[in-house]
Amino acid sequence: MQKHTWMAAALALTALAACGDSVGDQALIGAGAGTAAALVLEQDVLTGAAIGVVGNVAYCQKFPERC
Repeated sequence: MQKHTWMAAALALTALAACGDSVGDQALIGAGAGTAAALVLEQDVLTGAAIGVVGNVAYCQKFPERC
């Protein structure tokens, strides 16, 4: 299970590194990253998607120069 956790974290961070040009793009990328991480970790997919959306949009809005 430890290996799956590291793989999910790497996947989520990689997906979140691609911020998107608009808030919609950012939300879509975040949802994909959160969903993928939830599937790998065998957790609730909707919760993972919601966390991904909020996390990616918040990060990209706060640090647009890093996207």
